[in-house]
Amino acid sequence: MVPATQALHKVAEPKDIVLNSQVRDSGGKVIFDDHTLCSQFLRDYVDLPYMKGIRPEDIEDVSEQYVTLFAEERNSDRVKRVHVGGGSAPFFLVSLIEHKTAPDYNVCMQVFRYMVYIWETYEKEAESIQKGMAKREDFLYPPILPIIYYEGAKSWNVPRDFRSRIREGSIFEKYLPNFEYYLVPLRDYSNEMLMEKKDEISLVMMINKLQTAEDIVNFRQLPGKEIEEILKDSPEHLVNIIANVLRAFLLKMNVPVPETERLTDKVREKKMGELFENMEKMDIQAERRNTALEKQRADEANVRANEAEKQAAEERNRAEKEKKRADIAEENSIKLLVELCQDLGASMDAAMQSLRDKKDMTMEEAQKKVEIYWKEPTDIPEKKNSPNG
Repeated sequence: MVPATQALHKVAEPKDIVLNSQVRDSGGKVIFDDHTLCSQFLRDYVDLPYMKGIRPEDIEDVSEQYVTLFAEERNSDRVKRVHVGGGSAPFFLVSLIEHKTAPDYNVCMQVFRYMVYIWETYEKEAESIQKGMAKREDFLYPPILPIIYYEGAKSWNVPRDFRSRIREGSIFEKYLPNFEYYLVPLRDYSNEMLMEKKDEISLVMMINKLQTAEDIVNFRQLPGKEIEEILKDSPEHLVNIIANVLRAFLLKMNVPVPETERLTDKVREKKMGELFENMEKMDIQAERRNTALEKQRADEANVRANEAEKQAAEERNRAEKEKKRADIAEENSIKLLVELCQDLGASMDAAMQSLRDKKDMTMEEAQKKVEIYWKEPTDIPEKKNSPNG
């Protein structure tokens, strides 16, 4: 008999997977994509003793089994299977990255969908190893830690418990599933708090939290020597991640590409002290205002172009109607001319010649019109003599 606590490694293939086609860029997403950064995040920002010894090699990404089953907009969600200290019994980490400027009240339900499917998949894995395993007393489902990493500027004032999303939840509380997610609101961490960790995740999170003018001022005032000390022994791939997060931010702020590349190169050279000195010259808020102004101008130009196109369409419509009326009037004139020639006793040849002279027609055109409008003579029956005549 296979022990129910045995680690389950077989992947149960989900059916009817709808693959996501859109990839949404996010500085937060890289935290959970890279297992070194993910392990640092769990050690530093999740207040559970269980997390303190977590290592990058303890983390296995299994997002593809789950994220693709849900909405396209959840593409940055991540699901990890974690074996702390190489232990056999795993737990699962579900990370939802919220980029919105305001909190999302439905994240509890999104988390619950993941939890149900993770447990269902875990059960299928157990049953594939030994039929009936899930029905045994010693079979237990793995714990799931749901984390919401919130990058918005507004306070997260959403209840974190699942029951709060159910009508009459307090009345039915004994009969409802209930849990809370673990919230990490980036806005609540000062640069000083982040710098205390002295690891690469702190630098990524400081770049991610740039949203207000105050954030930018604080960002510029970071102690370059302390940052360079963090990067001193950082592996190249983490330095590149930090550079790419900064690059995405600078381009979002419409910093010119050459300047962006020059600054990110400083990160790759581990000279971030020089980087922040150079950023003193950058007015990111002005760039943001310029971007808004350019967007307004583009929108106004688009409105004017649409109005011009609408007017042109109306003019074309009027011209087509005028042409149609003119064509009808011309056709009536041709008909009247043919009928007049016939009423005056002229021959068909004479009527054709008249059309050629007055309407500038070819012989074939005139003949066709005469054939259309020439009235066939009406036969009048002869009057018979009466018997008495």
